[in-house]
Amino acid sequence: MWLSTLQTAVSPSFDANLEKLLSLYHQSKASLVLAPEVAITGFCYNRFEEAAAFGKMAKEQFLRHIGSGAFGVTLIEKEEQHFVNTFYLFSQGKIIHRQRKHHLFLLGEEDRYFTPREAREIQPFLWNGLRVGVLICFELRFPKLWEQLRGCDLILVPAQWGKPRKAHLHKLSEALAITNQTTVLVSDGASPEMARGSAVITPWGDSFRDDRKQLIECSVELLREQKRVRRAIPLGF
Repeated sequence: MWLSTLQTAVSPSFDANLEKLLSLYHQSKASLVLAPEVAITGFCYNRFEEAAAFGKMAKEQFLRHIGSGAFGVTLIEKEEQHFVNTFYLFSQGKIIHRQRKHHLFLLGEEDRYFTPREAREIQPFLWNGLRVGVLICFELRFPKLWEQLRGCDLILVPAQWGKPRKAHLHKLSEALAITNQTTVLVSDGASPEMARGSAVITPWGDSFRDDRKQLIECSVELLREQKRVRRAIPLGF
């Protein structure tokens, strides 16, 4: 299986950002492509109404254009009077999974603008016969959430992780892969203040990353490698 992770900067133009994501998706040969957190709009706190409206249109574009394989991205949405950060996995004109962010990043003042949703939404789901889980950016820092994703074959981490904490992103994502004995796919932003920490990480904790690229692709023997690790070091999965 081929996996792709994007490492893109967010421009002020929502249209340009959406066009770039779709272009990179079509360039990829992967079964699954993951985009950074809020890759279309960024955390545009002064444009939330516009971002939520654009997110509706973007969702229709993804449903129309994502054919074979799958594409994961988070969008800003408005639910009644509340704004939420919602992850979607699109595949073959359908929404495979929807999950709203639970842990908000206080240092970035996300709690002033977003409403958190329940931690119970963080659960494995099925895609192509695989058990998949999602942790949205800051949620990676909470090992109790790792427990909720025990037994997953693949964990997705869309992020906008800051450059000063780049080492934390590397170490936490690798520790998640080792602890849960699973493949982890991280997609981080590439704007100047971001860490550029996109990576494909094996159950052994080996990382494939390249800070220079917008599209990082890796061929992974996902289930075979996982079975080998879990057989060598049984942890009860």
